[in-house]
Amino acid sequence: MYDKVIDQIAEYVTEEQFFSDEAWKNARYVLMDSMACAGLALDYPACTKHLGSVVPGIQTPHGARVPGTPHELDPVQGAFNIGFLIRWLDYNDTWLAEEWGHPSDNLGGILAVADYLSRKNETEGRKPFHMNDVLYRMIQAHEIQGVLALSNSMNRYGIDHVLFVKVATAAVTSAMLDGTKEQVMNAVSNAWIDNGSLRTYRHFPNTGSRKSWAAGDATSRGVRLSLMALKGEMGYPTALTADKWGFEDVMLGGKEITLSQPLSDYVMENVLFKISYPAEFHAQTAAECAINLSPKVRGRASEIQEILIETQESAKRIIDKKGELNNPADRDHCIQYITAVGLLFGKLEAEHYEDHFAAEHPEIDLLRNKMKVVEETEFTVEYFHPEKRSIANRITIRFSEENQTEQVEVRYPIGHRQRREEGYPLIKKKFENNMKELFPEERIQHLLQLHNAESLSSIKVNDYMGSFVP
Repeated sequence: MYDKVIDQIAEYVTEEQFFSDEAWKNARYVLMDSMACAGLALDYPACTKHLGSVVPGIQTPHGARVPGTPHELDPVQGAFNIGFLIRWLDYNDTWLAEEWGHPSDNLGGILAVADYLSRKNETEGRKPFHMNDVLYRMIQAHEIQGVLALSNSMNRYGIDHVLFVKVATAAVTSAMLDGTKEQVMNAVSNAWIDNGSLRTYRHFPNTGSRKSWAAGDATSRGVRLSLMALKGEMGYPTALTADKWGFEDVMLGGKEITLSQPLSDYVMENVLFKISYPAEFHAQTAAECAINLSPKVRGRASEIQEILIETQESAKRIIDKKGELNNPADRDHCIQYITAVGLLFGKLEAEHYEDHFAAEHPEIDLLRNKMKVVEETEFTVEYFHPEKRSIANRITIRFSEENQTEQVEVRYPIGHRQRREEGYPLIKKKFENNMKELFPEERIQHLLQLHNAESLSSIKVNDYMGSFVP
């Protein structure tokens, strides 16, 4: 008998599921948004130096293509490449609960396996995968990672959320490889036994670029475990619950891993799109507040006495940073830095986190030193409320005892379900903008057309991925 959670996950991916129209629509937009993130990441040498095979120059026949590059790789390394391109700039979709994360991280494994199998099947005269298959597995991976996050906080134990990416990718890619329920359970149990990486690289004093490739690493490991399971590698039925040696006892002090609700399509229906700003999601509304206040601050930064940021407990805990910030990964997870840039420049772009930009603008740190970050209890309550799930921030700027700005508050960022219709056109715009360095306008418009509801589902995966080869 396998642990209940492992059994439930395997049953979910091996039995036919039926999803809402909203889930299918969001999956299409998640795919478009993820490819937009990958396209923009290709502008950054710190990212592109990792692309390709582990040993330079090796190509794989019928391999998984890496968008925007000529690489054709085995599905494990392909998943790593695609996964870290999507995740590199912290600009892909987000899920916030007891645990945080980015469910589209799993797309690295899903696309790599689907492209490899689709190309291989066609050469062998068998049916290729279609994009409908990719969307279906995306909804499932989002659900597994997201529902695990609802009631299981890894961050409180110092474990990084990408563990849930590994589990979700192992489950769905095992199923894509036609694994039986037992083979899926074997892969998923090994993912739990792998444990997860420490969150060390996300926090002071060690914040660094590993947080940008950790998800690619996790989704590729999920693919490796699924391929091993399909070769007959054994699983471990009580990987979670075994006395003394199971995950729960070793890592959580005996706390139980749970699925707080049945697996369906809840997560894809409620997923958060990160559209407006390439910043940690808890600070998205802070950035919007700051940009709204920017006209009242420009030219008056020296007059400011205090900037009050009222936020949720999660933001206070993970992105309230004082002192020196050492690199872009440090800056995009600092609510004070994000707010300062928004106030001073009236916008926030990926370039604003680079070392040269920070060095050229010492006024950013001058503003950071005037900031006070406090928890607003109401924001924390609404953050966890299943019907609201807000990510609120409020900013007030005080010039003197008698002179301060009005309180500017934003509870839901663009891309939240509450502002979803406002966000869809902006996802298309984000895609167009991020592809301009890679492709001519005619190709970009063709790629946009591929993502239409009427055409995407029936496109072969190998044709879709081929459309992103330069």
